[in-house]
Amino acid sequence: MELDRTLQMFKELTEAPGAPGFEGPARDVMRKYIEPYADSVTTDNLGSLIAMKKGASEQPKIMVAGHLDEVAFMVTMITDKGFLRFQALGGWWEQVMLAQRVTIHTRKGVIEGVIGSVPPHVLPPEAKKKPVEKKDMFIDIGATSKEEAEKMGVRPGDPIIPVCPFTVMKNPKMLMAKAWDNRIGCAIAIEVLRRLSEESHPNTVYGVGTVQEEVGLRGALTSVNTVEPDIAFAVDVGIAGDTPGMPSEYAQSKMGEGPQILIYDATMVPHRGLRDLVIETAEEHKIPYQYDAMAGGGTDAGRMHLHGKGVPSMVISVATRYIHSHASILHRDDFDHAVKLMVEVIKKLDAAKVAELKEHR
Repeated sequence: MELDRTLQMFKELTEAPGAPGFEGPARDVMRKYIEPYADSVTTDNLGSLIAMKKGASEQPKIMVAGHLDEVAFMVTMITDKGFLRFQALGGWWEQVMLAQRVTIHTRKGVIEGVIGSVPPHVLPPEAKKKPVEKKDMFIDIGATSKEEAEKMGVRPGDPIIPVCPFTVMKNPKMLMAKAWDNRIGCAIAIEVLRRLSEESHPNTVYGVGTVQEEVGLRGALTSVNTVEPDIAFAVDVGIAGDTPGMPSEYAQSKMGEGPQILIYDATMVPHRGLRDLVIETAEEHKIPYQYDAMAGGGTDAGRMHLHGKGVPSMVISVATRYIHSHASILHRDDFDHAVKLMVEVIKKLDAAKVAELKEHR
């Protein structure tokens, strides 16, 4: 099918490789799409992309950040027989890894491979009942020796990326891809700047693509130090609770029923006044929304809200199925509603409102 502008952006963003520490290709795609709506585009010294759009006033500064990196792997050694041992970059559950296709990005080009292990047919019964651990997995690239793998261009430190082409599903609202965590946040930042290019806003807005979120929120720290915002939003994915066997007390959100407003995660309690403003704005404009809480894990807001004397911050997320795997699914309406909510909130964030929020803590 022919893709519209937004779907084409999704395709290019999600299919670009962007392992933590190797975000260059994903950053190039984000730059391509955000640059027409920015007054300047720069990077910090770790590689986070920072697009600045001036409004009616230089202050306050509003930061909207998605992270460029995706969960991936790194080559750590080549065995004598040409198989690759690897290190996970980000959180991987062993049960979603085996027999999955990957690409190794070498100095000589891209090599295809598959994650393998000892086959279950030869394991004793007790071993078959246990998940294979990452340390017992390897990647098969079809090489027959270490020397052959090296001639292909492989060396330790090369990034390894999951394979999943961007797919519009039979229900065209449902979109499957790798790296939705968190290219959807990057797409929201791009679209927010695009919409604001057509409207007045009483502030300066920074659309940011951070690096190395999956390995410790690192780019969030360097980019917030660079921008020094007055208000910060992390835009990310959240857990969808609408699949079979998912208890509602673990995850309440349903795909297609609006962006998630994160009320708690392991790295941050969101700013109360900013949270209330977001909820009031959603209700005023009849934008559907859902609450989310995440007892484990965190987002870039966990670093951003601690900058300097503190930055009022919160997380707006999109309910997504099967994150931290090769293929995840989200709903296009949630993207559209998240963008509209962010735009309407930003239009309210003038100097007086930000000063009021800083007192409401």
